[in-house]
Amino acid sequence: MRNALISLALVGSVIACGSDTADPPTGTTGDALANAGPVAAQYATNVHANYVEALAKAKALQIAIDAFVAAPSPATHEAAKAAWIAARAPYSPSEVYRFYGGPIDDEKTGPEGAINAWPLDENFIDYTVDDDGAGIVNHPELVAQITEDAIRGENEKGGEKNISSGYHAIEFLLWGQDTDPPSMKTAGKRPHTDFVVGAGATAKNQERRGQYLKVVAAMLVADLESLVDAWAPGKDNYAKTFVADPKDAVTKMLVGIGSMANAELSGERMTVAFKNRDQEDEHSCFSDTTNDDIEGNAKGIENVYLGKYGASDGQGLEDLVKAVDPALDAEMKKAIADANAALAKMKQAPFDYSISQPDGSPERDAVLAVIKAVKAEAELIVRIGAKLGVTFELEEPSEQL
Repeated sequence: MRNALISLALVGSVIACGSDTADPPTGTTGDALANAGPVAAQYATNVHANYVEALAKAKALQIAIDAFVAAPSPATHEAAKAAWIAARAPYSPSEVYRFYGGPIDDEKTGPEGAINAWPLDENFIDYTVDDDGAGIVNHPELVAQITEDAIRGENEKGGEKNISSGYHAIEFLLWGQDTDPPSMKTAGKRPHTDFVVGAGATAKNQERRGQYLKVVAAMLVADLESLVDAWAPGKDNYAKTFVADPKDAVTKMLVGIGSMANAELSGERMTVAFKNRDQEDEHSCFSDTTNDDIEGNAKGIENVYLGKYGASDGQGLEDLVKAVDPALDAEMKKAIADANAALAKMKQAPFDYSISQPDGSPERDAVLAVIKAVKAEAELIVRIGAKLGVTFELEEPSEQL
């Protein structure tokens, strides 16, 4: 996400989904959402399961970070980085639960900007190759104590790239800048000694840097706990409201996967970097794991359409579409398969390396194929909405091919 950049304009969705007496749009069969209850319920179950897994992995990351800060070494450093990569795996598919003002991105209370905002200006947090005294870490006169309140207060202070918390702040603190050219296919090389206090230390303000890393890890856990609670079954919470109106729930499901496919994934996360050929525009630029982010986002679209998450497999949007247009359902499933095949080819090289290659090269063409495949999914999602009697428009990305 580029700091909640994406918004969705819903056109007539309340009328289309909230009235049993309104005439269905041309091409629908009766009330296509009459049996949407189990689909909404399965989605809520899957969302909760997804956030539960993301929370568990974030807690493991916090433990690894605490161990690293307590005893910085090559081994504890690598363990913390491995825990970060593992923590990202379940979060990326969860990003399709955005774009409709739910718990993750409610305008007033949603923690999305504190969890996953990007891209960030590295020198807002810590030193960079151009300024060894940059960032909150190195300016105690500006931020005296590294606390949760202080870090939350600094997030996006003075600019949308002034990101102080979340996965990517942790990523930068663990890996540091990736200053090598993409041709070297390497990630950031921050030394563990940046966190060593005393003999053998590098950089400055090692204690503040370690405290910063521990605080943002604890904040990540707290923010994910709020999402688990919001979707927990059997409570008077958002999930209860969501399943109470299945037709509105289906609208939100389509909005989520449509927005992810159209403006966010194929657009902001891929087309921008593809056109600029700049690794600074890739999603996880410090760890060089952007391909995993993209694959996870695409998996989230697939999960919602099929009604799956992990071992959980129930009714999904596919069941509603098959009931009114089996051919359209087959088209969507083929589009998902095409996107997965394109992703497998793209993952053969790091994302920053691929976008830096000449036009017509296999690596750059592989990225282009994923962009087009995901864009095709977005177009089908709009058609699916029309078939189900849900009308909406998807915002276009800031960059087009």
